[in-house]
Amino acid sequence: MRIRLTPRETSFYDLFASSASNLVNGSKLLLELLGADVAGRAEIADRMRAAEHAGDEFTHAIFHQLNSSFITPFDREDIYALASSLDDIMDFMEEAVDLTVLYEVDSLPKGVEQQIEVLARAAELTAAAMPNLRTMENMTEYWIEVNRLENQADQIHRKLLARLFSGEYEAIEVLKLKQIVDVLEEAADAFEHVANTVETIAVKES
Repeated sequence: MRIRLTPRETSFYDLFASSASNLVNGSKLLLELLGADVAGRAEIADRMRAAEHAGDEFTHAIFHQLNSSFITPFDREDIYALASSLDDIMDFMEEAVDLTVLYEVDSLPKGVEQQIEVLARAAELTAAAMPNLRTMENMTEYWIEVNRLENQADQIHRKLLARLFSGEYEAIEVLKLKQIVDVLEEAADAFEHVANTVETIAVKES
């Protein structure tokens, strides 16, 4: 066990927890998107944009705290990586909603709901795990499950691509829908990056 003789800045923990909780809000908006008509999507996009801005504020606060703290709870590069990956997730979710509205997509392909359900589950797990950064207890199941979910997301993504290129859609629609499902896949990858960073931190702190 590493012994620390100097106090550590603890506000990082609250900021990480808030950032992760915001991802749960974002995933709920993605779920709303599935059942919304074209008119309702614009309102969802506005709320998602507000959530993305809130995420940016948490990220900026973490970076500000990092730059102004002499002692940090764990390595600076890990704090930066964790904050950046959390921010990436929200950016990808916001982009998916925005593209759906901008491209005036009539309906999302079957399978997107599975992508979003995986993201919602990953968001819940991440939000539940962040408060445990203080003690690093009971974290192993978190990163194992998020990695499993990312593998599941990969499989869903491949099936979606196969459907898009099956001839069911017009070429221009394929381009639009592929960009949306690709961005959702990037969000799943970013959840895995968060989990991998947490595992790295846990190993260093053990």
